[in-house]
Amino acid sequence: MKSAYIRFLRQLLIFTGILGAITAVLTVLLPAHYISPVMPFVLAFFLGSTLLSFYYLLRTSTERFMKFVNTFLLTILIKLFLYAALMIVYVLFNRQDAVPFMLGFFVVYLCYTVFESVSIIGYTQRPAQGKTD
Repeated sequence: MKSAYIRFLRQLLIFTGILGAITAVLTVLLPAHYISPVMPFVLAFFLGSTLLSFYYLLRTSTERFMKFVNTFLLTILIKLFLYAALMIVYVLFNRQDAVPFMLGFFVVYLCYTVFESVSIIGYTQRPAQGKTD
C-alpha cells in the first residue's frame, strides 16, 4: 500500500505541475479578468484533498468490496459538499471574481476527479498480489 501511495503522490505532483503550467500560460495569454488570481491556491487545495481521499480509499480497498464502494461514494459526497461550501464562501466575499473563480474551480475539479478516479480504479483492478505493497 505504501508504494502505491508514493507512486500516486509522484503522479499527482506531476499532474498538478502540468495544470499549474497551463494556468500560468493562460494567465499570461488571456486578459487579467479571465483567470482568477487564486488559482494557484485552488490547485494546492485540490492537491491536498485528492491526496487525503486517495489515502483513505487506498486503505479501504483491501477490505470488502461493498465497504470500498460505500467509502468511495461517501468521499465523493463529502468532497462535493466541501467544494460547494468553499465556492459559496469565496463568491460571497469576492463577487467581482465570482465567474472566473467558479469556472476555473469547476475545470480543476473535473481534472482532479478524473485523475483520482482513474488512479483508484487502476489500483483496485490489479491482481491481489499487487495490493501487498
